[in-house]
Amino acid sequence: MRDAVRDLVRRIDAATPAGRDRALDALRAFAILGVVCGHWLVTALVADSGTVHGASPLRYMPELTPVSWVFQTLAVFFLVGGAVGARGYASARGRGESYGRWMRARTGRLFRPVLVVLAVWAVAAGVMLVSGVDPDTVRALGKLVWSPLWFLLVFTALTAATPLVARLHPLWPLAVVLHVDLFRLGLDGPRWLGWINVAAGWLVPYCLGAAWARGGLRDRRTGWALLAGGAVATAGLVLFAGYPASMVGVPGGTLSNLDPPTTAAVTFGLAQCGGALLLLGPLRRALARPAVWAAVALVNLSAMTIFLWHQTAMITVTSTALFLAGPLPGLHTVPDSPGWVAARLAWLPVFALVLLVFRAAFSAYETRGGGRSRVVRRGGSPALTPKSRHA
Repeated sequence: MRDAVRDLVRRIDAATPAGRDRALDALRAFAILGVVCGHWLVTALVADSGTVHGASPLRYMPELTPVSWVFQTLAVFFLVGGAVGARGYASARGRGESYGRWMRARTGRLFRPVLVVLAVWAVAAGVMLVSGVDPDTVRALGKLVWSPLWFLLVFTALTAATPLVARLHPLWPLAVVLHVDLFRLGLDGPRWLGWINVAAGWLVPYCLGAAWARGGLRDRRTGWALLAGGAVATAGLVLFAGYPASMVGVPGGTLSNLDPPTTAAVTFGLAQCGGALLLLGPLRRALARPAVWAAVALVNLSAMTIFLWHQTAMITVTSTALFLAGPLPGLHTVPDSPGWVAARLAWLPVFALVLLVFRAAFSAYETRGGGRSRVVRRGGSPALTPKSRHA
């Protein structure tokens, strides 16, 4: 077993182009795993009177709010997306590749696995309803699966707009977010204005990533300025402007920083992007070690599968345990005490194990055909063979 692992690590390292920026992959993996762990920690499925409904420990224990600062990592994902998108489009133009072909290659790997998870859940929902499961329960479970998909639509839209926004200064979309919040929150404007920020808010880190791809943001002073400026701005907005401290939505809250993104969410994202830029040097040194790089590469190879199936893994464990043993702490009880937190932490390895099963079952739909990375079989073991320096 140990020899097989060593062989896999060696082949992944040997298959990686020398010019590939491994730190980009590490940041992408960090962002995806942050979302996964965040959902597992702040999402509860409470069994009550024959139904299951969602709840959040952040509602009952606001002292856990800092958890949302650690695991709300979408800005880092859009930062990397902007860098990869801008570099990839510039490379495609250099090869004479059409915009349509480039776009199909970029989106194919995103939406093949989405269609699979939607098909599986359509069948599962139908089976549950026919079996007599309460419709509210089916709705609550389905929402956990499809609600995170919103960010894929936003990411696809920004990717499609890469030729137009690759040179856009991040201050322009930031100004849009500020004005939208001023009108809808400060001047009691219509609530629908907030949805403008769904595009404008995530365009800020995406444009930062595009600037990074053009050779900007190299100075560590830029990273420190983003980190310190974003942190100070976020603290000011929370302390003096009435924005929530939580960087994710909290059931029962009057305002969410994420749905749609607020100015506080964007400034917090700027701080995260600054921190990410400051970590590039240490990351590159750590990723020079083949074993560390192999772990990051394998996460990236199945990043979308991990993201799409992580809620299903939690639901599978929760529903199976409820059927076999009845309500259990950390799975089916109200998340209102430190005991629930301790019990939930103990369940996380079980969620991860089930997620690995889903990864094994469905990752082929992510890597099949046309992607920028693929897996080949050599001696029965997978090997990562990136086709691009910036896949």
